[in-house]
Amino acid sequence: MLVILPNSINIKYPTSKRSQHNAGFAFCLGLLVLCLFFIGKAQANANSSSNKSSQTTQQLSDLQHAINQQKQNLLNTNVKISDLEQQLKTDDLAIGKIAKDLSNTSSDLSATEKKLAELNAEKKQLELDKKQQEQILAKQLRAAYSAGHHDYLKLILNQEKPSNVQRTITHYQYLNTARIKEIEAFKSTITQLNNITQQYQQQAAQLSELTQTQNQQKKILELSKIKQQQTLKALNKKALTEQQKLNKLEQEEKALVALLKKMAADAERAKRAKEVEKLVGLSKLKNKLSWPVKGRISHSFGSSKQGYLKWKGVLISAPIGREVKTIHNGTVLFSDWLKGYGLVTVVDHGDGYMSLYGHNQALLKSVGDRVEAGEPIALVGQSGGQANSGLYFEIRHTGLAVNPKLWCK
Repeated sequence: MLVILPNSINIKYPTSKRSQHNAGFAFCLGLLVLCLFFIGKAQANANSSSNKSSQTTQQLSDLQHAINQQKQNLLNTNVKISDLEQQLKTDDLAIGKIAKDLSNTSSDLSATEKKLAELNAEKKQLELDKKQQEQILAKQLRAAYSAGHHDYLKLILNQEKPSNVQRTITHYQYLNTARIKEIEAFKSTITQLNNITQQYQQQAAQLSELTQTQNQQKKILELSKIKQQQTLKALNKKALTEQQKLNKLEQEEKALVALLKKMAADAERAKRAKEVEKLVGLSKLKNKLSWPVKGRISHSFGSSKQGYLKWKGVLISAPIGREVKTIHNGTVLFSDWLKGYGLVTVVDHGDGYMSLYGHNQALLKSVGDRVEAGEPIALVGQSGGQANSGLYFEIRHTGLAVNPKLWCK
């Protein structure tokens, strides 16, 4: 607050009292100025405090808004990650189905090619037999024509050398019987040749159809792989912190352990309810089993995975499509997609032993199937969000993971 005073004040007092009045007036004036000063300062301080309070309230409001926005962003990110993981599952399952169909088509194609080769060899042999039979029949017909049917009649009418009549008749009967046999054999060869030719044509048509189907399946598989990579790329863009990665792996591992416990309990109940061939487990097979797939071990059992988590199995690098074989005979307990592990097959070997095969491209066996050692059960892939192809392999005993290197050589 500003106080404007006049430059001079002309007030006339008596001369004797002027000095006293001047002094009193100056004092009052100073007091007034001082009061006005403190009042102005108090008002300024009040205004300043009010402004600071308003600023603090606004900052708090802005901070709360930023926190809420961050929470919403995190929620939206988690929803997007969840959607992408679900899409990845859909992509993996689609690839698994078409890859399995393609594998079956390839097997049918190989069987058809083998059958076609067998039919072709049989056809060639029949054609050779037909040619030989034609030559024999032609020779017999020429001999019969050269001898003429009149010889047989002349022998009877003229009765020349009666002792030779029976022998000549027997000879002609033998030739006639041999000719009939050759004719029947020739007819049989012709029939077989026609049948083989028809089968050959059918197999050739089937081979052509299977080849077309295989080519279509390969195209669909490639398109599915592209879609999978797009989903995986989008998922990788949603960068996770180290703690988030750790939490994610913990959840996936807990889900796997819970699933294995449930499967073990189900398998035990099934054994009690139904008479099945007893599975003796793997306890006596240390260092005697073959690895489920040939490849390089890129992550070993017990090595660091994320934070305090360790690898409970091994990750074997191998090309996509290579056959995954069960390490020992058993029963398939699980054959489906599992978060973090992709397409998974779990085999029960008895006595609390199980083997797990993950990140497959396709699953070739269904739940309940009985499998023998070395039998193909899956194809190597990169399902479950893996950047590179390979097989994740575990052996567990009573739910606890054990080092596969102690069993496989």
